[in-house]
Amino acid sequence: MSTPRPAVLWSAPFVAVLAATVLAFGGYALLLPVVPLHATAGGASPGAAGATTGVFMAATVAAQLAVPAVLRRVGPRAGMVAGVLALGAPAAVLVATTSLPVLVAVAVVRGLGFGLVTVTGAALIADLAPPARRGRATGVYGLAVGLPQLGLLSGGVWAYEALGGTPVLLAGALLPLAAAPLCARLPGRRAGRTSAPAGGRALPVSAALGPWSTMVVSAAAAGGVITVLPLWTPGPSTPGLAGGTVVAAVALAVLTVGQLVGRSAAGELADRRGSPGRRPVITLVGLAVVGLGALAVAIGGTSAGWVVLAGAGLVGLGFGAVQSDTLLALFARAGPERSGTASTWWNTAYDTGTGLGAAAFSTVLGVAGGSAAFLVAALACVVIAPLGARRGSGAEGPRRS
Repeated sequence: MSTPRPAVLWSAPFVAVLAATVLAFGGYALLLPVVPLHATAGGASPGAAGATTGVFMAATVAAQLAVPAVLRRVGPRAGMVAGVLALGAPAAVLVATTSLPVLVAVAVVRGLGFGLVTVTGAALIADLAPPARRGRATGVYGLAVGLPQLGLLSGGVWAYEALGGTPVLLAGALLPLAAAPLCARLPGRRAGRTSAPAGGRALPVSAALGPWSTMVVSAAAAGGVITVLPLWTPGPSTPGLAGGTVVAAVALAVLTVGQLVGRSAAGELADRRGSPGRRPVITLVGLAVVGLGALAVAIGGTSAGWVVLAGAGLVGLGFGAVQSDTLLALFARAGPERSGTASTWWNTAYDTGTGLGAAAFSTVLGVAGGSAAFLVAALACVVIAPLGARRGSGAEGPRRS
């Protein structure tokens, strides 16, 4: 039996999803740039260090593909609890070692947990929000995802250098674990279904490919900034910025601020347009801004730290807009009966892109330098734009007023 959709946006389960998301993503954001630094402290090369993020994201994507079936069996409450436990507890092991095989094994388990958290959370946001407020709901969810990253992506890099690994790694373990009690307020069963109903159609690849591929490329650019900048010392220092480490830390904060602004603004604009996710204009504008930002980072790395910061802000702004609009597009194309499937498509795009960006661009960093890595990211935004402009073809669910 389905759980009735609440008539108001700020229901108790909706608030519980947001609070659990803040804590889970806090642990994720804190350790995302720190684990590669921890690997290099143990003697790993830049490519191997970046691969820890790639493995984490690969495990996340593998888990996300299975989440709709898991939620059908156990429901979102149990799924979220399992996710935050798997995301948090293994991180404590990192305190005792910098061994690359151990780091990779921990990344796999944490990635599986993160996959559960991301798909379950995004699907619940769609299920619990009134249809007319879905754009706003995705924007608010974006804030819950992004606010912990605002301080912790950059703060984690600083704290690891200033305080050492133990307190940072333990904090990355404890934040997701603190989300487990909040999950008691989540519904035991879904308001919508996690996949197509019996005899119904799954979301066709042709309908999902445009939003999915755009998300992959923009997430790769953002993932490249997050992973490569702490490993890469940009060129000449800028007055007021004490060299590459500070530039990288501040750039991560600037990227996150841009992401919050872009994601919230895109969600509100989609509701005001009255057809959230059904036209790709916001997605294409966001993709163009991501490409421009990646180009600025490439140029700034050989000239000035301020240009790197401006580029990181543009990458975040465009990526935030792409996040909201592609999520709404997938929900619109999937229809109300397949919100879990739409969430899986979107989250696999997010995390595939983040993992590819971390692994590929850190490899390019080792071979040709950081500027070359970000030039590749900018070019990818140009190449993928025609596919992102495609509209869904007959796969959308019923239109909602």
